[in-house]
Amino acid sequence: MHRYRSHTCGALRDSHIGETVRLSGWVHRVRDHGGVLFIDLRDHYGLTQCVVDPDSPAFAQAEKLRSEWVVRMDGKARRRPEGTDNDDLPTGKVEVYVSEIEVLGPAGELPLPVFGDQEYPEDIRLKYRFLDLRREKLHQNIMTRGAIIDSMRRRMKEQGFFEFQTPILTASSPEGARDFLVPSRIHPGKFYALPQAPQQYKQLLMMSGFDRYFQIAPCFRDEDPRADRLPGEFYQLDVEMSFVTQDDVFAALEPVITGVFEEFSKGKPVTKGWRRIPFAEALRKYGSDKPDLRNPLEMQDVSEHFRGSGFKVFARMLEDPKNQVWAIPAPGGGSRAFCDRMNSWAQGEGQPGLGYIMWREGGEGAGPLANNIGTERTAAIRAQLGVKEGDAAFFVAGDPDKFWKFSGLARTRVGEELNLVDKERFELAWIVDFPMYEYDEENKKVDFSHNPFSMPQGGLDALKGQDPLTIKAFQYDITCNGYEIASGGIRNHVPEAMVKAFEIAGYGESEVVERFGGMYRAFQYGAPPHGGMAAGVDRIVMLLCGTTNLREISLFPMNQQAMDLLMGAPSDATTKQLRELHIRVNLPQK
Repeated sequence: MHRYRSHTCGALRDSHIGETVRLSGWVHRVRDHGGVLFIDLRDHYGLTQCVVDPDSPAFAQAEKLRSEWVVRMDGKARRRPEGTDNDDLPTGKVEVYVSEIEVLGPAGELPLPVFGDQEYPEDIRLKYRFLDLRREKLHQNIMTRGAIIDSMRRRMKEQGFFEFQTPILTASSPEGARDFLVPSRIHPGKFYALPQAPQQYKQLLMMSGFDRYFQIAPCFRDEDPRADRLPGEFYQLDVEMSFVTQDDVFAALEPVITGVFEEFSKGKPVTKGWRRIPFAEALRKYGSDKPDLRNPLEMQDVSEHFRGSGFKVFARMLEDPKNQVWAIPAPGGGSRAFCDRMNSWAQGEGQPGLGYIMWREGGEGAGPLANNIGTERTAAIRAQLGVKEGDAAFFVAGDPDKFWKFSGLARTRVGEELNLVDKERFELAWIVDFPMYEYDEENKKVDFSHNPFSMPQGGLDALKGQDPLTIKAFQYDITCNGYEIASGGIRNHVPEAMVKAFEIAGYGESEVVERFGGMYRAFQYGAPPHGGMAAGVDRIVMLLCGTTNLREISLFPMNQQAMDLLMGAPSDATTKQLRELHIRVNLPQK
């Protein structure tokens, strides 16, 4: 027999009854039932119930066992007594009557419990992550993550994509965040950057004559932590293709992402035939460029009904042509208590309040707004929104460029409060036609709104002859349940157009050459039209595991302060290390 095990702790079935078996694993828990000890033994593969009674030669040893000790157990597999089967376990019909126990690795007093998956302070969990990872839910999430990545790889290869590896030590790439810098010992005073994304390399591969590239790529960004973003590093499914239009990219990637979601959704419906929602429409209808489409509410522009009306606040606003009034329908929200609650919430968000109309029995509008604008206008709003008795509508007014974000939050709030959001599904969509540029109020200049390497719709002609703030780009995102899970674009592969695009954003040709010299040089020697995208692996796994915390689907994450409590990173460098790198630390005075 093998030194440690004849079977894993997840292997025993009815067919093994009567066999002498050897198991090794962790003591999950010990139960004493009237002097008979029941020991749940656990390994990577599962859990087996082991029984030791006072007649067993192993009883004295069994009494010493504590949670998380690593032990070997020999014994006979037998049928569990009638009525004691555990249908939740694959091994739930058998138990092992133990005749011998060997302690392989005793455990000290535990700083956090493994059994039970109960809530525990995050810093303790991260410091003792090796214990935390033993917990059933987290262990399962990590295994699911691996299976999802395997599925992505398989599906990409089935679509004719090849996997490439791009460098980790590289030059800075403009992805909008701070770089992590790595000092060079060989070239004193110079620094490598860890890639924020493999963007330039994947484009260069297309110019090198390869096609249909993908990579499960680590990306590094020195950003402040956020709930939906891991500090420091994350993974993305990075993709690029040559000689493609936007539709070709959609046709290649949509089945991959749909297939992954269907495979791991545990039966929850997944969108087939994704909608393509222009960016401007997403903002107008949902108040978000990553709308949660499980929420059925769509906002509408109802400005005409308030123009010149008795509700002077809105009427005066609408004298300025850039201002609008948007309505958020609230089916079933026509009670004073709910409307007042929404109004208080809006004030908590820093707004003056949230105007509303309620429709009572008989279809009559109620509330201050209805009283001010009169029955005819109220009825016209009701007809436009398609609301009925017992419903309400909320109104947001001003410059849409300034209020769309708040209106989106209000839409989400109404949907959640009235239980209109179907949580048991995955709603996927493409967001398309992103603006190429936006106006940076702080620096009073035009800047890129998304990816600077995207092809503008209308090409060089648009860049030369159009107001930059009206130019749309061949840029797109994938959204799922209120999260952006992928972003991409058709790339600008024309040198003149690239220089012009950067010029509009305030970068001279010499700066373009200096910052993106490799790519700019490659454009001069026959660049194919190409495009691609990158999908956030961590976010996709998070959604499919049903959690909102990325640390629940990552092996050894950092905490919210970007510290690795297990390994003690970041840490001080030694004087010798600094000397080798020709670096002196200049810390701020405390």
